[in-house]
Amino acid sequence: MAGLIPQDFIDDLIARADIIEVVGRRVQLKKAGREFKACCPFHDEKTPSFTVSPGKGFYHCFGCGAHGTAIGFLMEFDHMSFVEAIESLAGSMGVDVPRSESDKPARRYDELFSLLDSVARHWQACLKECPAAIEYVKKRGIDGSTAKRYGIGYAPDGWSNVLDKFGKSPEAIERLLATGLIIRKDNGQHYDRFRDRIMFPIRDARGRTIAFGGRTMGDGEPKYLNSPETVLFHKGRELYGLYEARQALRHIDQLVVVEGYMDTVALARHGIDFAVATLGTATTSDHLNRLFRLTENVCFAFDGDRAGRKAAWRALENALPQIREGRQIRFMFLPDGHDPDSYVNEFGTDAFLKALDEGVALSQFLIDELASQVDMTTVDGRARLAELARPLVHMIPLGVYRELLIDSLAEAVGLTAAKLEKMLGSETPGKKRGRAPAGAPRSTGPKSMSGQPSVVRHAITILLNHPQAGLKADIEMLASVSRKGTDLLQSLIETVQSEPNITTAGLLERFRHDEQGRHLGKLAANEMPLDDDFDAGAELADCLDQLALAGRKERIDFLIEKQRHSGLSDEEKTELRQLH
Repeated sequence: MAGLIPQDFIDDLIARADIIEVVGRRVQLKKAGREFKACCPFHDEKTPSFTVSPGKGFYHCFGCGAHGTAIGFLMEFDHMSFVEAIESLAGSMGVDVPRSESDKPARRYDELFSLLDSVARHWQACLKECPAAIEYVKKRGIDGSTAKRYGIGYAPDGWSNVLDKFGKSPEAIERLLATGLIIRKDNGQHYDRFRDRIMFPIRDARGRTIAFGGRTMGDGEPKYLNSPETVLFHKGRELYGLYEARQALRHIDQLVVVEGYMDTVALARHGIDFAVATLGTATTSDHLNRLFRLTENVCFAFDGDRAGRKAAWRALENALPQIREGRQIRFMFLPDGHDPDSYVNEFGTDAFLKALDEGVALSQFLIDELASQVDMTTVDGRARLAELARPLVHMIPLGVYRELLIDSLAEAVGLTAAKLEKMLGSETPGKKRGRAPAGAPRSTGPKSMSGQPSVVRHAITILLNHPQAGLKADIEMLASVSRKGTDLLQSLIETVQSEPNITTAGLLERFRHDEQGRHLGKLAANEMPLDDDFDAGAELADCLDQLALAGRKERIDFLIEKQRHSGLSDEEKTELRQLH
């Protein structure tokens, strides 16, 4: 049947579905308090750990971790597709599944996704018809299967190829502008952004095209041209090749971060499927969050020149707050004159993998870089190294990794670890060990490894159990917070505020295909207080207050430390005054 199933119908279907009836038809359930239990149908067990919550509208197994809504259960138990599960559930409820009259998407951005996918296919067809572009791609060592896998295409020369083909109405032109495919001139006319370039589609976690990168085939400038920031594309969050890596690898043992599209594609051509690239920007905390959700091992591959080492240092600074026990961050520096593309093409896969394995650990890179700035043969120089390290050490969360780094620094400086730790200040600036900041959520929230409440997790748990708590939440308070999971929390609040009647199960379905949302079921399974004194809205507001305060304080501490040791730019001085 033509047309898509409207999202509001799916939300309503989930809200009305009786998950006890759906699961009970297939699994023998027994009532246990407010919920129902059974032996899990998805793994062998003797003691029931499979729980179905009629109030929340979802199931969760505490043994194997399986969880989902009525739709998810039909998909897993009856091996249905998503659409088949919706049709089956609707049929059991005596409801017809509506379809849009055309393929016009139900969600507001789907038209933009559809346009970008169409343009990507168009440029792929153009590549096949351009001998010069084909020759260039072959010359760069890209074969047909790799080009197809990454959707590589060619944007023909000319000012209006895309405009003429895809901008035949005022509405279509607005969509082209919204996706950054065309540019509006001062006189109101328009022209194509990408012309005579090899095109690389940038895909999100679901494989949808959200932007493009274009490389000139000659000496034109700029060599690389990216789509601008749009409602779909935020370059500080996306990583080129991440979707392709996840499609190629069932389990990702490690990810290597490179700087360019060609680097990613060249490595894939040589069987190295775990490479991703930043999109013309320094590695951000959002990038690192995405990387560490997939693997514990990340290696940055940079050119060995000064620019490469500078980029590596920026990546190190952003990585320090992300360090946890078990995570490994390394840096690989290639010989002068080489990038990953040229290196793997000249020396082969084994040589690149060997160089990757020999990458420098983050702690060693940090110490070596600081040592290169001082005279390590003098007492003054070693003392200066300790001072340079102070603000960096304070960026690392308390734990084993931080202690081991201090040990390594102490050895380099020539002090005992205890003396150096006392000199550096053993605690994160402004915080006391073992005490949560004022306003921390009560003990109902989940705990982190350190024993302190995880504020973001607690806030997400509140929203999942009490969606209406997010209706009056001030989402602007999260604007400057960079903690792991904050972007997911923000998306959940936005969803609740746009859909005031959405249920717990509805939220889980909305984030079924979201890379960050795959663990929401575990949080939704957490029990929340039911007493009259518990105010979910106030509890969530407390979490947001604490996150905003912590983010502001961390930034102030960082700027103060930087001002003390290396000075601030005019912009940073203004920022510090405003924060105070």
